[in-house]
Amino acid sequence: MVRKIISIIVCFMASATVSAQYDPMFTQYMFNELFINPAYAGSHEHVSTTVLVRDQWVGIEGSPKTQTFSIHAPIKSKRIGLGLSMLHESIGVSDRVAAYGNFAFRIPTERGTFALGLQGGVINFTENLRDVKTINNNDQQFAYNTKRLWMPNAGFGMYYNTERFFAGLSIPRLIDNKVSVASAEAVVSNVAEIKNWHYYLTAGYVIKLSEILDLKPTIMTKVVQGAPFEWDMSATLFINRTFWIGAAYRTGDAISGLIGLNINKHLRLGYSYDYTLTELQNFNSGSHEFTLNYEFSFDKKRIITPRYF
Repeated sequence: MVRKIISIIVCFMASATVSAQYDPMFTQYMFNELFINPAYAGSHEHVSTTVLVRDQWVGIEGSPKTQTFSIHAPIKSKRIGLGLSMLHESIGVSDRVAAYGNFAFRIPTERGTFALGLQGGVINFTENLRDVKTINNNDQQFAYNTKRLWMPNAGFGMYYNTERFFAGLSIPRLIDNKVSVASAEAVVSNVAEIKNWHYYLTAGYVIKLSEILDLKPTIMTKVVQGAPFEWDMSATLFINRTFWIGAAYRTGDAISGLIGLNINKHLRLGYSYDYTLTELQNFNSGSHEFTLNYEFSFDKKRIITPRYF
């Protein structure tokens, strides 16, 4: 009964959330920054592809499940970065698919590269109301799924990086997509309101401890008007730039363990586990997140070096 109550709450939260802008949560954001900052496009030397799968709050019916795919690369002597990011996420009875094109203008500096980025795309959203189990089987409020809605959105970002340092500031969603659901009818409005913008600030630095050990602390904070700051802090130890292990803390939410391996110069595999710190810890067995990154090199003379971020 408790699990059913929690599931109902999750479904309600998902339904309420569609009335406001929200962004997916990633523990391994430092390897998937294209989703939070379009200026990240082209920051790798080669064509870089990343697949991420996240299963949040395992054990709670209707809990968030997220899958992403991104690809980006530098062109025009690395002065331009282009990318494509796609997302599918289900929360309760809500289901959305999003696709964005990313553009970054990269400016070389004495020690690294500064980039300005823009992204634009669409979100496809629906509420699968027929999946809700009701006491009254003839309840017309849940007799039909809502029609699929198409909503535009855009984002802006700045990103600076060297081989061992990165910092970024971004607003991934400039448009507030509001959806009002009543039975099978759904109405959407798209408004750009500065007060609803979510600001992402990220930074990280790689500290050389020895010839084979490197320590990478990172931090991300989310800022939105009228809400407390949300901090995400992590520290990762790299061994011979091949294997890494780390820990993370997200304020008021979870602690995490991270592990990863550069299988070869092209392929990187990562995994993280989140342990919930809220009262939901009594009803779920944690959250799992997998990432898979592959670097393509069409120039055999250019050497692929393992990336820290």
